[in-house]
Amino acid sequence: MSTILIVDDSKFMRLTLKNLIEKSFSGAHTVAGEAGSAKEAVQKYQELKPDLVTMDIIMPEESGLEAVKRIVAIDGNAKIIMVSAMGQEKIVEEAMMLGARSFIVKPVKTEDLIKSIEKVIGR
Repeated sequence: MSTILIVDDSKFMRLTLKNLIEKSFSGAHTVAGEAGSAKEAVQKYQELKPDLVTMDIIMPEESGLEAVKRIVAIDGNAKIIMVSAMGQEKIVEEAMMLGARSFIVKPVKTEDLIKSIEKVIGR
């Protein structure tokens, strides 16, 4: 069983992702925690040591890209999927260069989330 940390400043989006993960994977993956900011994401990553992180880009104070940099500096093997309404090619490229393993555009489609999680976790 894999553990997942969901990072998004929108509580509604965190709940949506959590529900999609729990319904789609029937216990194969569990949501270990949630974070509403980049700073909280880094703290929760260190506390929970999740197998996977879903990361929003646009958040107050610091962006998800900053959180990716900091998490990858802590753990070079971190598995991060960016989840953002901002699907511009330049931002996607930057996220991948910083260490993200996949990118999903909002609104999230269940099949895209499932494919990304399976691809990144390797199952």
